[in-house]
Amino acid sequence: MSYDDVEIEDMEWNEELQSYTYPCPCGDLFQITKEDLKLGEEIARCPSCSLYITVIYNIEDFLEQKSKKNLEPPKQQPVSVA
Repeated sequence: MSYDDVEIEDMEWNEELQSYTYPCPCGDLFQITKEDLKLGEEIARCPSCSLYITVIYNIEDFLEQKSKKNLEPPKQQPVSVA
């Protein structure tokens, strides 16, 4: 059973870990990556103990970021003419 249910908005983005984090009672941080969220994962685990939380989020918020990138035109390389 999950220790708690936590809204993604209540978590913090940790640039160093490249993960969303939330304080764990053991003193460490629950962690989940954007890639995990894009895959539909909803469990954020603590690396220091056996606790985990269920992350409440809308998967479409993370899938749209990937889709928008795919819609951007490829960057054109400059061509030199001799």
